[in-house]
Amino acid sequence: MFKTLISPKFLGLRNGLKRSQGKTKIKILTLTGSGILFWLVLFFLFYRVLLYFSSQEIIGDILARHLLAMVLLIFFSLLIFSHIITALSNLYLSQDLELCHSSPARLTDIFLSRSFYTVIDSSWMLFVFGLPVMMAYGFVYHAGFNYYLSLIYVSLPLVIIAAGSGIMLIMVLVRFFPAQRARDVIMFLSLILIVVLYLLFRFLRPERLVNPDTFTSVAQYLGALKAPDSPYLPSHWATDLLWTRLTNYTGSQVLNHLLLWSTASAMVVMALWMAGLIYFNGFSKAQEAKRRSPAGRRILEKIVALITRPLGPEITSLIAKDIRTFFRDNSQWSQLLLLAALVVVYLYNFSVLPLERSPIKSIYLQNALSFLNIGLAGFVISALSVRFIFPAVSSEGQSFWIILSSPLSPRRFLWSKYLAYLLPMLILAEVLITYTNYLLEVTPFMMALSSVTIFFLVFGIVALGVGLGAVYPNFQHENIAQVATGYGGLIYMITSSVFIASVIVLEAGPVYTILSAHFKGEAITHFQWVWIVSSFILVVLLNIFAVQRPMAAGLKAIRAYEG
Repeated sequence: MFKTLISPKFLGLRNGLKRSQGKTKIKILTLTGSGILFWLVLFFLFYRVLLYFSSQEIIGDILARHLLAMVLLIFFSLLIFSHIITALSNLYLSQDLELCHSSPARLTDIFLSRSFYTVIDSSWMLFVFGLPVMMAYGFVYHAGFNYYLSLIYVSLPLVIIAAGSGIMLIMVLVRFFPAQRARDVIMFLSLILIVVLYLLFRFLRPERLVNPDTFTSVAQYLGALKAPDSPYLPSHWATDLLWTRLTNYTGSQVLNHLLLWSTASAMVVMALWMAGLIYFNGFSKAQEAKRRSPAGRRILEKIVALITRPLGPEITSLIAKDIRTFFRDNSQWSQLLLLAALVVVYLYNFSVLPLERSPIKSIYLQNALSFLNIGLAGFVISALSVRFIFPAVSSEGQSFWIILSSPLSPRRFLWSKYLAYLLPMLILAEVLITYTNYLLEVTPFMMALSSVTIFFLVFGIVALGVGLGAVYPNFQHENIAQVATGYGGLIYMITSSVFIASVIVLEAGPVYTILSAHFKGEAITHFQWVWIVSSFILVVLLNIFAVQRPMAAGLKAIRAYEG
C-alpha cells in the first residue's frame, strides 16, 4: 500500500514530461547549463577559500574543519525548519488527504507516504546547493572515492534525523494548536527558529577565529580552535566522519557511526509511535473551519486603501486582491516574522565585525566589505523573492482562467504583479545597504555606489521573479509554499545569482581602480576612465535586459497558456 500511495507523485512527474515533450529538451538543456554555471561559481569560491586555508601552516586545517562544521550545521538547521514547514502542508493540509484517509490504507502507510513526500520536497534543493561545497573539499584535500561514498553515507542519517525532528514537532504543535489557528503555530515556529539558530551559531563560537588576543598563549588559542563545537549535534558527528576521509585520519570513528545511525533509527521509531497516538487526531482538527476577526478585516481594508490610492482602477483592484489574499493566508503573512528575524541577524553580524583586529587597514577593509555586501544583500533579496515573488502568478491557482477571460490585458496583469512587489523590496534592500554601510563607516563614494547598485539590482531581481514565475507556473498547487521548491524556483535562484554575480564582477575592477587612486592620491588615466565608464554602461544594459527579457518571456507564456 505504501508503494501505491507514493506512486501518484512519480506518475504525475512522468505524465508532465510526456505532455511537454516539445519543451523537455529545452528545459533539460537550460537547467543543465544554468546548474553547471552556478555550481562552477560556487565551487570556485569555496575552492579558493580552502586553498588559502591550506596554505596557512598550523591553523589552516583547523580553519577548514571549522568551516566544514559551520556549513553542515547550517544545512542541518535549514533541513529541520524546511521539514517543519513542508510537513505542515503534506501531513495536514493537502487536498487529497481526505481521499487517502477514507481509503483502506493503514494509518502507518499514509503517514510514511506523506513523510516520504516531505523528505523529498524539503531536501533536494539543499543537496543541489551543497554539492559544489563538498566537491571543493574533495579537490583541495585530494580525497579518494571513499570520501564521496561517505557523503551519501553521512547525508542519509542527517536527513532522517532532521525529518524526524521536524515531523514530530509539527505533530505536537497541530495536536495543541488546531489548523484554523495556523498563525499561532507559525509564530511559535518562528520564535523557535530564531532561538535555535542563535544557539547553533553560539555553539560554533566564531569569534575565536578572529580574536586570539583573548588567549594568553598560542597553544591555548589553538586548543580552543580544536575544541569540539558541540558533541551532541548530529552535524558534529557528520563533520568528524567526513574529516577523517579528507585527511586520511586512522583513528576510530565507531562512536560517531553509532551515534548517527542509532539516532536516525530512533527518530523513525519515535515518529511512527507518535503518529499512532496523535496524528489522526490532529488531521481531524485540521478540517475545522477558520475564524476571521472583524477588527482584522477593517484594518486590512484600511491598509489596502492606503497602498492602492495613487494607482489606476485596474491595477488597484489586482494589487488589492493580492494584498487581501496574502494577509488572509496565515501561512503566508506570518512568514514576515522570519523576514524580520533574517534582517536583524544580517544587521547584527555587521555590527560585531572585529575590523580593528584585522591586519588590513580598516579603511580598505571597510570599503571592500561594503562592495561585497552589495552581492550579499542581493542574494538575500533573491532568497526572499523566490518565496514571495516567484509564486505571484501561481497564486491565482485554478481561478487563473478568470484573469484570462477578463477585459484586463495580460501585460497589465503581469506588470501589476511587478509593481506590487517592487516598492517593498526596494525599501528592504536600501535599509540593508544603508545601515550596514553606516556600521562599516564607509566613504561617501561607496555609500552612493552600493545604494545605487542595489537599487537597480532590485528591479532585475523582481522582474526575474515575476517573469520566470509566469514561465514556470503551478496553478495546481496544494500549498503556495510548494511553488518555490519546483523546477522553476531552482531556475530562478540560479538565474538571479548569475545576474547578481555578473553585476559585481563588472563593477569590481572599476571600483578597485577608483578607490586605489583615491587612497594613493593618484590621478585616473584616460584609458582607465574609458574602461570605468564602459563597465558601468554594461551594468546598466545588463539591468535593463534583466527587467525586459524575463517580463517579455512571462508575457508570452501567459498569452500561450491554454489551461
